[in-house]
Amino acid sequence: TCSTLLGLCAPPDTSDSELELSMVRHQPEGLEQLQAQTKFTKMELQSLYRGFKNECPSGLVDEDTFKLIYAQFFPQGDATTYAHFLFNAFDADGNGAICFEDFVVGLSILLRGTVQEKLKWAFNLYDINKDGYITKEEMLAIMKSIYDMMGRHTYPLLREDAPLEHVERFFQKMDRNQDGVVTIDEFLETCQKDENIMSSMQLFENVI
Repeated sequence: TCSTLLGLCAPPDTSDSELELSMVRHQPEGLEQLQAQTKFTKMELQSLYRGFKNECPSGLVDEDTFKLIYAQFFPQGDATTYAHFLFNAFDADGNGAICFEDFVVGLSILLRGTVQEKLKWAFNLYDINKDGYITKEEMLAIMKSIYDMMGRHTYPLLREDAPLEHVERFFQKMDRNQDGVVTIDEFLETCQKDENIMSSMQLFENVI
């Protein structure tokens, strides 16, 4: 999975040269520190960085560029809204740009993280306004954006109200105390106990 984002940084080779930190205006953190922060090896980080640098010589990816990348991978639908949400999830410090550190730390979680780490990252994606809670409206916005991105003709049997039905079913399970919002604890507990939700989370992984 995560082939879309990996396409952004497909390495031209896998030689074991040092990171060419002086080649970009925005320099990533030291190699050792990134190794400690992620679950990538030194060689993997070097390859990822070379690919990232080739695609983004400035060392930064802004939201417009991110949307263009997603549009190329999902030409059958409209990826604009989902790319917006995903960009905000990767932009950890909220400064409007994804640097190599943001990218590789998020990628490490999605590719090699534990179930809990992946679910926490997913919670952050669904928590659009970053207030620590997921509302039904936020979950619906994410779900609609995924359906839009995949394209109507990709799933011709889906009705227009399919995203809403999907969200209603999930939200009822997740909002365990019925207070109208889903907390991180409710999200983690429900997802890990419900096989249907966990299998549906694979859709999330497939569009990363």
